[in-house]
Amino acid sequence: MKSQNAKILNYLKTKKPLTTKDAQEMFSCYRLASRVYDLRSQGHPIVSQTKKVGNAVIAEYRYAS
Repeated sequence: MKSQNAKILNYLKTKKPLTTKDAQEMFSCYRLASRVYDLRSQGHPIVSQTKKVGNAVIAEYRYAS
C-alpha cells in the first residue's frame, strides 16, 4: 500500500494542481501542507500559489520541474 506522500507526489508529477479539498477527496489527506513539507524536505520542487475561491483564499500546490 502506497503512503499518502507517495500518492501525492505521483499526482503532483502529472503537472496537475492540488488543493487541500482535492487531497481530502482523493487521498483522505487532511494535512496536505504537512505532506508537502515532507516532500520538499526530501528535495522535491513543489511550489505553492494562493488563489481566491469565493470569499476564501486557498493554497494550490504544483510540481515545479
